[in-house]
Amino acid sequence: MDMLNKEVREATRKKFEAGMINPVSLVFFTQEPSRLVVPDQLMGQECLFCKETRRLLEEIASLSEKLSLTILDFTADKDQAAGYGVDKLPALVVKGDRDFGIRFFGIPSGYEYMSLVEAITDVSKGQTGLKPETRKALKDLEKDIRIQVFVTPTCPYCTTVVRLAHQFAMESSRVKGEMVEATEFPHLAQKYHVFGVPKAVINETVFVEGAVPETVFLEHVLQAAQK
Repeated sequence: MDMLNKEVREATRKKFEAGMINPVSLVFFTQEPSRLVVPDQLMGQECLFCKETRRLLEEIASLSEKLSLTILDFTADKDQAAGYGVDKLPALVVKGDRDFGIRFFGIPSGYEYMSLVEAITDVSKGQTGLKPETRKALKDLEKDIRIQVFVTPTCPYCTTVVRLAHQFAMESSRVKGEMVEATEFPHLAQKYHVFGVPKAVINETVFVEGAVPETVFLEHVLQAAQK
C-alpha cells in the first residue's frame, strides 16, 4: 500500500515542479533488525516507524528528478551518523549543496508531512524568506544553537515552529533545527516536560511553548545564545 494517496502525490509533485530549483539530497538513517537477540540491548533491532518512514521517503523522492535518497544503516554507517549528529531513529537529513543542519527525528507524517515538503523546497531554493533583521541576527551568532521542536502528527500548529527552526538553521551555520516526534521518543518528551506541542527546546536552557511568530522565536534563540 502506498503511503501517499493520489491527490497528495500529485499536489506534492506540482509543488516540487513549481518550487524546486537546485538538487536536494535526503539522507535517511535506519536500522535493520538483527537475527541475534540480546536481552536488554536495542542495537540491531529496527526502530519504530523506520519501515514506514523509508517507504514514505522513497515515494517522495520519486516525485522529482531533483530529489535523491540515500539510505544508511545506523550501525554499519556509524561514522556518518556521528558526523550528522544522528543519535536516534528514524532520522532524516535534508541537504542541498551543503548540510544546513535540518533534521527530522521520527516519521514526518500527518501535518509534519508539509514540514518536510517545505524544507525540501526551501533548501532547493537556497533561501528562506525570513525578515532581513532576523537573517542578520542569525548570521551574527557567536554560539552554537540546537533547536529541538517536539511535535505530534496531529498538531496543526507544529509545522509553523518546525519550519522556523529549519529556516533559522538555513540562515546560520551555527544553528541546527530538529523536528522530534514526541510519541516516538517518550523519554525525551519526559526529560523536557513536553505536556503539549509544539514545544521548542533551545540548547536545553530556553523553552518555547506554542506557535509563536518569527520575532518572538528569534528573541528566545538570542536569549539562549547569551547563556
